[in-house]
Amino acid sequence: MTSTFPNISISTERLVLRPLDEDDIPALTEMMNDEQVGSWTDVPQPYSEAQARRWITEYAPTERTSGRGLDLAVTEFLTQRLVGIVQLTKTNWHIRSTELSYIIAPWARGEGYASEAALATAQWLFGDQKLERIELRTAADNTASQQVAQKIGCISEGVLRGACIAHVHADDGTWSDVRTDFIVWSLLPEDLEGTAEQLADADGFTSLADWN
Repeated sequence: MTSTFPNISISTERLVLRPLDEDDIPALTEMMNDEQVGSWTDVPQPYSEAQARRWITEYAPTERTSGRGLDLAVTEFLTQRLVGIVQLTKTNWHIRSTELSYIIAPWARGEGYASEAALATAQWLFGDQKLERIELRTAADNTASQQVAQKIGCISEGVLRGACIAHVHADDGTWSDVRTDFIVWSLLPEDLEGTAEQLADADGFTSLADWN
């Protein structure tokens, strides 16, 4: 029988990761229309509120109940403002693995939110869900995403040559595809030893393994 992820909320010192809901539609739409999101993801550009609604009400619930993945809104604990998204895809319950990705809103970048959210998710996956491997893939030129992977303890396993399509935004508003490489990263339970303490020292937060 296929396993599924539960409806959960994960809390850190600064963040709450929770299921997406329809109140997130305006902020999610604004975040997805950011140029960096368009460059490094396959999110359609421009991105509409109707597309955000379909993600929240159709795609995300189907992914969770099918056991394939999980989509979590990342929000500030104090303001409840949408900081970003953590997404789990391609989950294999037989080998206990999943692929993790993250998107952070432009206004929230540079605060360590991506690494805090990713680390909290990894702790929950290894601790509560008993997964044994988390995989990340970052475009070769997406140094910000690579820094997040390194911060949470991921190990670079190699390069998938020409496996990624990035996007370039021209002055006339059009987008064009550019083929580049994927860097493959992995995270195993033993890789997390000491990671939370190092991130607390570097970014000034404490990762908490609280979920319900």
